[in-house]
Amino acid sequence: MSVVIPVYQGERTLADVLDEIEPLIGGFVTADGYRAAVHEVILAFDHGPDRSAAVIRALAAERAYVKPVWLSRNFGQHAATLAGIASSGGDWVVTMDEDGQHDPRAVATLLDTAMRAEADVVYAEPTNEPPHGYLRNAASRVSKRLLETVFGGGKASHFNSYRLILGEVGRSVAAYSGTGVYLDVALSWVAARIVTSPVELREEGDRRSGYSYRRLMGHFWRMILTSGTRGLRVVTALGALFAIGGIAFALYLVVARLAGGDIPEGWTSQMVLTALGTGAILVALGIIAEYLGVAVNMALGKPAYLIVRDPQNGPLGNRHDDSRH
Repeated sequence: MSVVIPVYQGERTLADVLDEIEPLIGGFVTADGYRAAVHEVILAFDHGPDRSAAVIRALAAERAYVKPVWLSRNFGQHAATLAGIASSGGDWVVTMDEDGQHDPRAVATLLDTAMRAEADVVYAEPTNEPPHGYLRNAASRVSKRLLETVFGGGKASHFNSYRLILGEVGRSVAAYSGTGVYLDVALSWVAARIVTSPVELREEGDRRSGYSYRRLMGHFWRMILTSGTRGLRVVTALGALFAIGGIAFALYLVVARLAGGDIPEGWTSQMVLTALGTGAILVALGIIAEYLGVAVNMALGKPAYLIVRDPQNGPLGNRHDDSRH
């Protein structure tokens, strides 16, 4: 296993997080009897405001399993996570935060869930409310549900930064994802099976989240923009709907005028032109949106396919039935 930790403000928490990961380095056995080991912890430095860089250098000098990845500037959590995944070499990749909120002991539970479900991606599903306050937690639930149901953002309600990813899937995503692509959306493009596993979240060390509501709103908007082209398809559907409605309304006005209804002079022709013109404009916008959809998918790096090895020859092929080993 490879553990990837994007680092922005980890000066006071990183050492404690690595102390908790340390018991997994020598190998461990899950509750279902699977043997695994963490062979590297990748710290992707994302140019935060504190002395995280010095801490990373010290940890790398003290612990052979620590592998620093230095980004040239601040690119954001998801970009740093992708950089760490691209630099990993494990059969499985675990991503977790730097603040101690994620308990490394839950890695064994995530692995058992992946093996039972034959899943490519396992998200930690909090069994308790995240320690962010009622308003932020409620906003997170609503936005994820909106993204999932309206904009086609995969299983957005499952998204969590504590994840277990099949190594070859994660590294492929890191290789083809375009600029600004939301990591979890990119995973949903290619993962055959995505599941969740119950995990209890802890407090965020001695600091609160660095995400303001403005940054969280920008985060949500980026999720929408990179979730696919369903938003553009809405434009196409509205265009067709208005065009049909415009034609029906125009026919109604013509019939009403011929039947001698009390309609002001010139109003019928004006409304017919307005209805048909609006429908034509929206249909044209829908056609343009379809072309934009093709360009957007290309820009995001969404692949037409992803080739992987035979699952029976990979980590998921190491499943056992009732035996323990």
